[in-house]
Amino acid sequence: MTSLTLNLDALVALTDEQFYKLCRSNRDLRFERTAAGELIVMSPAGSKSGNRNASLTSQVWIWNKQTGSGKVFDSSTGFRLPNRAIRSPDVAWVQLERWNALTAEQQEKFAPLCPDFVIELRSITDELKPLQLKMQEYLDNGLRLGWLIDPQTGQVEIYRPEIEIEVVPSPAHLSGEEVLPGFVLSLRDIL
Repeated sequence: MTSLTLNLDALVALTDEQFYKLCRSNRDLRFERTAAGELIVMSPAGSKSGNRNASLTSQVWIWNKQTGSGKVFDSSTGFRLPNRAIRSPDVAWVQLERWNALTAEQQEKFAPLCPDFVIELRSITDELKPLQLKMQEYLDNGLRLGWLIDPQTGQVEIYRPEIEIEVVPSPAHLSGEEVLPGFVLSLRDIL
């Protein structure tokens, strides 16, 4: 089991502050909240997925360190999307101007924005459809580029606004296009 979804609406509708406190009080658990108010409790990643996530995050972080163009976030970071969902992509990047426009308090808690770029990595126990729906949710909330990487099938789904999802079989590299200029992700140790 990778996640458990609880519908708390019948009992309580968690405010953003209450959800934040719940996460802080249970640091060993990972939570997300859907736009409908459902609470998703996620299990920790397995070792192989954790290693893949580290590779993905480090590649984006190194590129960003060289360009200084934004902020990079790992899978433990939550973002409050415009639809009120609080989601935690495996890797996220936010353009520096957008990040700097937030207050210090907004930066400290769940930043109230959708990242410009996200990567979701399908682990061995993840169902594909919920990840695809999550990627579509990012798009609907302002995502500029997203990659759903599926080591099980060896495919990558590329999400862009107002463009049909592109499925790329067994790519060796992915380009950050105009969103992450000059960034090339190596998938050698991922797929």
